[in-house]
Amino acid sequence: MHEPAPARILLADDHALVRRGVRLILDTEPDLTVVAEADDGADAVAQAHAHRPDLAILDIAMPRLTGLQAARELSRTRPDLPILMLTMYDNDQFFFQALAAGAAGYVLKSVADRDLIAACRATLRGEPFLYPGAVDALIRDYLSRVRGGDSIAARTITDREEEILKLVAEGHSSVQIAELLVISHRTVERHRANLLQKLGLKDRLELTRYAVRVGLIEP
Repeated sequence: MHEPAPARILLADDHALVRRGVRLILDTEPDLTVVAEADDGADAVAQAHAHRPDLAILDIAMPRLTGLQAARELSRTRPDLPILMLTMYDNDQFFFQALAAGAAGYVLKSVADRDLIAACRATLRGEPFLYPGAVDALIRDYLSRVRGGDSIAARTITDREEEILKLVAEGHSSVQIAELLVISHRTVERHRANLLQKLGLKDRLELTRYAVRVGLIEP
C-alpha cells in the first residue's frame, strides 16, 4: 500500500531565520511538508491561493498584513483552510483575536520544537490546539463572563481601516497605500479621517503609537 501524501503546509513569517528553523522541524516529519513560504501577510494570502496548502502557519507580527489580518482574509476566501498562529506573544488579547480571526490553534515560538508538530496534526484532524496558558485564558474569560456578563469588546475599526492603520504606521504615504490596496487616494484619505475620529487621535504619530500598542506593528 502507498503511504498517504504528506500534508502540504504554507509557512509565513517575516524573519527568514525563523522560517528556516520551523521548516527544519516540519520537514523532518514524513507526514508534513512545507510547499510555500511568505514573508508578509499579503504574500501569505497570495501563496495560499496559488499553492492550495492543507494548512497555513502564520506569524502574528508581519509587514503589510499581520497574521491576524491574513487569517481573517483566508477565513473568508478559503474557509476550508485550517490556520495555526505561531507567535512570540503569550498574550490573552492576541489569543482571543486569533480565535476570532478563524485560527484553529495558537503555538508559542518559544516551545515550537515541542508543540508545533502536535499542533499541526491536531489542526489537520479538525481539532483545536491550545498551549496551556491559552487554556487558562479561556477559563478566566469564561469565569469572568459568568460572574459579570462581560464579553470581548467589539472591534472599534473595520478590517479595511485596520489595514490602512497598519500601513500608515509603517510609514507608507496615502498614494502608496492606494497603490498597495488598489483603491483610490481619496478612499484612503477618507478611511484615515475615520480612523482619527473613531480612535480620538490627532495625527500620524498618534496612529503609529496606537498601532504599536495593539500589536499591528512591532516597536
